[in-house]
Amino acid sequence: MNDKIKINLQIAEANYPLTIDRNDEEMVRKAAKQVNIRLNTYRTHYPNLDLEKVIAMVAYEFSLETLKQKQRNDTAPYIEKIEELTGVLEDHFKSNTLQ
Repeated sequence: MNDKIKINLQIAEANYPLTIDRNDEEMVRKAAKQVNIRLNTYRTHYPNLDLEKVIAMVAYEFSLETLKQKQRNDTAPYIEKIEELTGVLEDHFKSNTLQ
C-alpha cells in the first residue's frame, strides 16, 4: 500500500509542494518550521541582508550542527578499544585453557 500524502510547505516566502510518507509529515513540517524560525531570526538581526545571504547562513548553521552531531556520535574510537580489550581477554582465556 502506498501511504504517501501531498503537502505544501512555505519556506522563505515560497511554497513547496511535496509528496511524502504519511509517517514523516510531523517531522517534515517541524523541519520547515525550524528553517523559518531561523530565517526570521536572521532577518530581525540583519534587516538589510539579502534573502539569499540569509538562506545561506541558515543552511550553514544547519550543516554545522549536523557535522557536530556526527562527530559526537563517532563510535570508532570505542570500537577500536573494545576490539583491543576483546583480544586481550581472548589471549588470556586461551593461555589459561592450555594450562
